[in-house]
Amino acid sequence: MSVLQKPDKGPVIHDWRPEDPTFWGRSGKQTATRNLWISIPALLLAFAVWMVWSTVIVRLNAIGFNFSTDQLFWLAALPGLSGATLRVFYSFMVPIFGGRRWTALSTASLLIPSLWMGFAVQDPSTPYSVFVWIALLCGFGGGNFASSMSNISFFYPKSQQGTALGLNAGLGNLGVSVMQFCVPLVITFGVFGFLGGKSQVLPDGGELWLQNAGFIWVPFIVLVTVLAWFGMNDLSSARASFKEQAVIFKRKHNWLMCWLYLATFGSFIGFSAAFPLLIKTSFPDVIALKFAFLGPLVGALVRPLGGWLADKLGGAKVTLWNFVLMIVMVFGVLHFLPVSHNGEVAQGGSFYGFLGMFMLLFITTGVGNGSTFRMIPVIFRTQHEKASAGKPPAVREQALKDAGKESAAVLGFSSAMGAFGAFFIPKSFGTSMAQTGGPEMAFYMFVGFYLSCIVVTWWCYARKGAANPC
Repeated sequence: MSVLQKPDKGPVIHDWRPEDPTFWGRSGKQTATRNLWISIPALLLAFAVWMVWSTVIVRLNAIGFNFSTDQLFWLAALPGLSGATLRVFYSFMVPIFGGRRWTALSTASLLIPSLWMGFAVQDPSTPYSVFVWIALLCGFGGGNFASSMSNISFFYPKSQQGTALGLNAGLGNLGVSVMQFCVPLVITFGVFGFLGGKSQVLPDGGELWLQNAGFIWVPFIVLVTVLAWFGMNDLSSARASFKEQAVIFKRKHNWLMCWLYLATFGSFIGFSAAFPLLIKTSFPDVIALKFAFLGPLVGALVRPLGGWLADKLGGAKVTLWNFVLMIVMVFGVLHFLPVSHNGEVAQGGSFYGFLGMFMLLFITTGVGNGSTFRMIPVIFRTQHEKASAGKPPAVREQALKDAGKESAAVLGFSSAMGAFGAFFIPKSFGTSMAQTGGPEMAFYMFVGFYLSCIVVTWWCYARKGAANPC
């Protein structure tokens, strides 16, 4: 297709060349930006629905249910497990179905747990097994991240992918904070009037509309689904079968980046889930829910900064030094924790010192999320460029397309591995507290993990003479 021809119109784009400056300036940038700014609210809603149980479980027993603490813990943990597992499959969906179709479909799927939750909490006779299913279905929101990042990676040139992916993920991650901030407010009054159902009476005589924790997202889900269907695009050049994408399981850099992303995003989502509990157990006099949303908020807001810095300075360099800072911040958190001796009640510590260091730790997880995701497209593009060097133009062009498909699949698959942090980090803290009476053992384990990530990043990507600098 000549560069003088008009760009494709309609939902499917057959000619897409983001690395061509003429094409990018004429129509590519405008199209990519439109797809990005529809993708962001879709991802924000996905994160909100994924993590909504962390606030709902706090009030379930107050409105007439009688679940044990262990049962409530599992309701909070199950979306993390199902979401991480679904990400494995969602990683490969965009090249099979198309970004527009899959974004609309996956966003619409959030209606199922949102509506079901809204009706289930209104009936105190609803069995625990029903809530288990709803919690598992909230994992749809966790799965959406993998396909969303995969999709956006196809739209941008290599030089801008870090910023674009950082914006998509960072503003999408804000869904956790938006949910933790909004749900406690909307459940206090009848947002939807008689359409939203009756209130639940609390033991102290107050009223609660816990169904709003699910219903509040419904109109926004419908709106964004319509926007995705009519406003986004499918790229025919991004189409690939599962067999074509499955080649990533043979690529060692897929597994290395999964390891690094588990340390960055896994830490972000895991610390987000554990932060209220850490505050409550370490500083019992502090109202944990007043501060719970702050960590996910700052971590999400700085993720675009990580992508931008990686675009400017190099992903490996930013990631390497970010892991160093993560270790420093962990020791800072440990310094301000209360100290217990021989099982006695913990003494000392400084909550605001603890809070400040944890905010800095959340910032480093956000920066690392952006920088690691910028590394992936560069690594696979470099490998395919080396393999096709000196070969005919058609072979080199195909190599670039293959690089894009593989990096998109790795973006999705590594996000699936990272999402397991939503379960393992809180579990690590729980085990540490059960074994030693405090969270310190878990923090020292994380330090060891981050040290291994420094070694991997330096040896494979950052050192002078590295085989795959990025």
